[in-house]
Amino acid sequence: MRNTRPTPRPDRRRARLAAVASAVLLSLTIGALPAGAAAPLSASATASAASTTSGLDRKALRASLDAFHQAGMYGAYSSVRDGSERWRGAAGVADIDTGRPVRPDYEHRVGSITKTFTSVAVLQQVAKGRIDLDAPIGDHLPELVPGERGRKVTVRMLLNHTSGIADYILPAFPKLVTDPGQALDEGRFREAAPEELVRLGLAGEPPAPRGTYSYANTNYVIAGLLLKKVTGQDPESYIDRNVIRKAGLRHTYFPRSARISGPHSKMYESFYGLIEPARDYSVYDMSWAGTAGAMVSTMNDLNDFYRQLLGGKLLGAAELREMKTTVPAYEPAPGQEVALRYGLGLYTLKMPSGGWYWGHDGGVFGAGTWALSTEDGRRQAAIGYNLMKYERFGDDGKPLPDPIGAALLGHMDGALSGTPAERVPGASPVPQRLVAPEQLR
Repeated sequence: MRNTRPTPRPDRRRARLAAVASAVLLSLTIGALPAGAAAPLSASATASAASTTSGLDRKALRASLDAFHQAGMYGAYSSVRDGSERWRGAAGVADIDTGRPVRPDYEHRVGSITKTFTSVAVLQQVAKGRIDLDAPIGDHLPELVPGERGRKVTVRMLLNHTSGIADYILPAFPKLVTDPGQALDEGRFREAAPEELVRLGLAGEPPAPRGTYSYANTNYVIAGLLLKKVTGQDPESYIDRNVIRKAGLRHTYFPRSARISGPHSKMYESFYGLIEPARDYSVYDMSWAGTAGAMVSTMNDLNDFYRQLLGGKLLGAAELREMKTTVPAYEPAPGQEVALRYGLGLYTLKMPSGGWYWGHDGGVFGAGTWALSTEDGRRQAAIGYNLMKYERFGDDGKPLPDPIGAALLGHMDGALSGTPAERVPGASPVPQRLVAPEQLR
């Protein structure tokens, strides 16, 4: 359908493109999190954490998932667990042309949730004495990470994103901001070597001083190459045998081609309105993400994985303790607490209802995923959805109200706390951004 909206004036277009560029960099920082997740909260407003209600309110879960679709999300599938009790649901369509409905058991590209699996694999090697978390990465990969970085950046810094190494995404897709549709189309079947991705990241300007959190996919591609060096195996194959199979996951894998092998939805990328109408990128060569974000899974499998991980079944107590040792993900404003802290491929997040949860999110072209769990692994929620970068900006470059993100946050917060979204104390229909505009690079 032809776009009949008036073309913005050049100055307004520049403002919108600048906002999109900032949003792209923000998405590299926090993956697929909705705008309000981990919004800075005042200390007085968050002094007490909400307790998780036992049991599953199936009616409320159904209503909040439907609300996510009704807010504008094409399709979504969710899985929620409390002890032995389970709920699965789906809302919306998998194909906007045919109206094919989504199903709860769909396989889905889970993006940066891959990082948790990669970190588990590295920590397994730590347990075996083959990797020292506080040893320089140059001890293992001197040619890949040479010089001062090789001597100063430790394995721990890679896993908790404090290495000071830049992300490779924008240099790997140089037209991503100016012409994202062309950039993504040109890369659909392009095979990217991990060593080249690392070189692009190392060539970039350091986004933050070493020792300060700054999310970069480059860190986890290096971690994959570290696994290859110490195990002598392809890192994806190693993770499959020693993490995925150990957890007994039946629908989780690194794809061997640009296609997802099992039943799945189309995956639509809007890129903040620069790709209009949104385009399907469910067929895509994921070598550009590798051990940082290429995996496919289901929502049930993700809940199983995080339950086993947090329950101590995939790592020893010492390694799990290291994984849960966190750094602040941003600098809070005066009087506010940090509501997102990053460990080793795993973060802890405070939701608006007051509860703290462990997990990760993921975002690739057209597919978003979010999986969170209570610390003991008893209560969990995972959701996948098939429209990405749905947020919009005005001609002044400022973000517009985001009902889709608000509904996503409402579903996940309600699923984890057991409190329906409309009754969450202090919940805002349009959540605040995690990072203030002046913090964007």
